[in-house]
Amino acid sequence: MSRKFIYIITTVLFITVLAIGLNFYFKIFGNSTIKQGDLYITSTDDFNSLSKKLNPFVKDISNFIWVANKKNFKTPKSGRYVIKENMSNNELVNLLRSGNQTPVKVSFNNQNTLYDFAGRIAEQLEVDSLAILQSFTNQTFLKQNNFNNKTVLQICLPNTYEFYWNVSADNFREKLLKNYKTFWNTNRIQKAKKLNLTKNEVITLASIVQKETAKREERPIVAGLYLNRLQKGWPLQADPTIIYAIKEVKGRDYIVKRVLKTDLEINSPYNTYKYRGLPPSQIAMPDINTIDAVLNAENHNYYYMCADIDRIGYHKFAKSLAQHNRNAAKYQNWLNKQGIRR
Repeated sequence: MSRKFIYIITTVLFITVLAIGLNFYFKIFGNSTIKQGDLYITSTDDFNSLSKKLNPFVKDISNFIWVANKKNFKTPKSGRYVIKENMSNNELVNLLRSGNQTPVKVSFNNQNTLYDFAGRIAEQLEVDSLAILQSFTNQTFLKQNNFNNKTVLQICLPNTYEFYWNVSADNFREKLLKNYKTFWNTNRIQKAKKLNLTKNEVITLASIVQKETAKREERPIVAGLYLNRLQKGWPLQADPTIIYAIKEVKGRDYIVKRVLKTDLEINSPYNTYKYRGLPPSQIAMPDINTIDAVLNAENHNYYYMCADIDRIGYHKFAKSLAQHNRNAAKYQNWLNKQGIRR
């Protein structure tokens, strides 16, 4: 066999081995992903369903499957994973096998019932609304923390939180409870005691204030007005509580644009025209700003309020019933002209 022939054979073998080696290298360590995005793996996903979800992110899904098999990766871990552009199959497998997921930002406000709240959270996390409802209404949990099915909503302080997408309902609940306890620091607790209110009562009053006005600058004034009525032993006579009571009967989707005199006779503990003091629980989900508005309520002599038709969204405040009646008559006439009957 001539030297030239041996050289050719050796060169061909070398190139072949090099080509095979490079092919393996690029399968494992070469750029595989073609775009960036979020990959959500559910608790029920297996390797086949993972491959289908991953397919839009990679150049060649068969290469990923080959690398996964070589690395003995068979069972994905649920969660949200951020796929970056130009990741290798080796990096992908290591990421998905490690369970090193990226948290999601969960936000909520204006969820007036636990049912609404559970639905809002289920839109942002893997856990379903029923599991959230069952967790928050667990009787052992409620008893241990001195809540009931309605007052437990107070631990859901509107904000933006970070959670793993596959967090369990109980762990989700516990994080909110921990945040709630942190929120009620020594300063806020002392302010509540000075007002002679419990935490539940502060949040209940804040929920009424929240429904009365969307204007942040008005909230301390409205809070002070209701505190004045409470201290006098007067009924709060807050229309939002009547609306809440109506919706408890007719359904949460029932629209009430105007409270009628007949509504004031509804027999409900939330009827603050019929029953003195605060209702048994919040009627809405107050912002933290509104809770602090109650704790830092303005000191004044107002006892009455009425919507201000000259500044829509604001209120006219009164110290006397006679002054209030004039304001109220003006407002009722305006409603009639607008054709607002219910």
